[in-house]
Amino acid sequence: MNEGEQDIDWSLTTWEGSRRAQLRQALKWTLRERLEAAEGLADLARRFQEIRAQGGFKAASAETDALRVETLRVEYMPVKREESE
Repeated sequence: MNEGEQDIDWSLTTWEGSRRAQLRQALKWTLRERLEAAEGLADLARRFQEIRAQGGFKAASAETDALRVETLRVEYMPVKREESE
């Protein structure tokens, strides 16, 4: 085993361990960082809503007893934010 392999925290390689590490990291965020993250998620949700309204997302459909997801048409377009005073 080389030195790099000894430094790996294998508890973080599970879903549960990864989730705990994410929560520990998020707890270190400042209020500003938390608000910016929430704002970014809201922007993403609005963008997904726009794409869905334009018919860009298609529902999963049954085909020979298996679900498949049809092609998604997604284009990156930054959301314009209104500046508040």
